[in-house]
Amino acid sequence: MIDTALVSGVLLPASLGIIMLGLGMTLHPSDFARILRQPKAVLIGLGVQMLLLTAICFGLCLLLKLPPELAVGMMLLAAAPGGASANIYSHLAGGDVALNITLTAVNSLLCLLSLPLIVGFSLAYFMAADQAVPPPFGKIIEVGLIILVPVAIGMGIRRTWPQLSDRVEKPLRLFSVLLLALLVVLTMVQQWRLLAEYAAIIGLACVLFNVLSLLIGYAVPLALKLPRRQAIAIAMEIGIHNGTLALFIAFTVLENSVMAVPAAFYSISMFITAGLFAAWLNRPARAA
Repeated sequence: MIDTALVSGVLLPASLGIIMLGLGMTLHPSDFARILRQPKAVLIGLGVQMLLLTAICFGLCLLLKLPPELAVGMMLLAAAPGGASANIYSHLAGGDVALNITLTAVNSLLCLLSLPLIVGFSLAYFMAADQAVPPPFGKIIEVGLIILVPVAIGMGIRRTWPQLSDRVEKPLRLFSVLLLALLVVLTMVQQWRLLAEYAAIIGLACVLFNVLSLLIGYAVPLALKLPRRQAIAIAMEIGIHNGTLALFIAFTVLENSVMAVPAAFYSISMFITAGLFAAWLNRPARAA
């Protein structure tokens, strides 16, 4: 049996720190200033992810009648910001990668406020009053430090040693993806019996949520007259979540391994569906 303490106490914090360090190496202060230059695209992206997709995830949990802990895990996943891999898929699909970087940066900061609210609501709604555990804000502060400190260090490295940053950015991103894959495998090994019991329903929930995230993330910006490249960027940003952060909060903050199951499923399915979505966007009819 995999040591749970090793996963939650060492691998998850280290993986999240490495991912956020790599993200920091892609950021520049001007990325945050872009909010003022492109407020419409940023606000639409944040609004779709934080409001519309959270509501859709909540509706799926009710429609599929997910068990309470899995429903909370789905809502935790919905509250997690976009993953660093969204930049890669956005690039492959012809999206506005600069917008991806801005959305990831801003959403990673905003989630420090939105995550406790969404998780607190989910615990109160889906779990009986005597089972609900209010989010421990001390742990949320710890999560904030794990997010902000590596990002700040990464930005400092980029500013001080830009050539070094350019050389290590891609290998570090690849290493981050491999770490996430390892964490997903370890989580699935730990929760094998639960996964076997709920594979059909939680798998369906994750795939539906992922496909809806990509389609709505693409359709809404287009309907609001954003350029196609920005619509692609927003779709990838809200379709690829930071699974490592969701796993970390489930294991370490909420101390509930069952709530980590949706993040594990989603972290596998999102790369497949995002790849198919990118291929669909690049089909000959769209290339013209």
